[in-house]
Amino acid sequence: MIAYIEGRLVETWDQACLVVTQSGVGYEVALPSRTLAALPARGESVALYTSLAVREDALELFGFATFEERQAFEVLLTISKVGARTALAILSTFRPDDLRRLVLEEDVAALTRVSGIGKKSAQHIFLELQYKLKVDNAAGAALPTVGTREASVFRDAVAGLVNLGYAEEECVPLVKKILHEEPDMDVAGALRLALKRFGRGAS
Repeated sequence: MIAYIEGRLVETWDQACLVVTQSGVGYEVALPSRTLAALPARGESVALYTSLAVREDALELFGFATFEERQAFEVLLTISKVGARTALAILSTFRPDDLRRLVLEEDVAALTRVSGIGKKSAQHIFLELQYKLKVDNAAGAALPTVGTREASVFRDAVAGLVNLGYAEEECVPLVKKILHEEPDMDVAGALRLALKRFGRGAS
């Protein structure tokens, strides 16, 4: 994993830049528009926190001005149907603090300001952010560590219900509620309880 690079800014274009390290290796790095706009002049030194996205046909490096932005990007990637480019577009529009504020204020509609995100996609992303950001009213609440046990149980339980034929839009809020009530519950327990509640028509 390439998590940080430092070097000389050689070129910028579209939503990316080329950084050449002291060893002479050049990296193409895709950036949120806010980070791109804040880059120094060509030839000057630049440092970026990075995340490497591995696809079947390509390796893509994404860069961020702060570690918090990088962590927010990683959290967004854990949301189903959100790829690296969509996550980058979200962070081009919202800072990590903005995302926490959206969750606190339950402002689902704000996500539709991101290019390519419609009303249905915004609802889906928001429901998962509500759980994965674990926002409370404390100022500067931190993003969770990606891959926490709770996030894993949440994802697996929702996936299990979807595989059984239930709609994801129904499963996400129900599993979220169950794990809020019983945070130590495992996947099997969450599935059993969700099926029981679906069976009696409760949510």
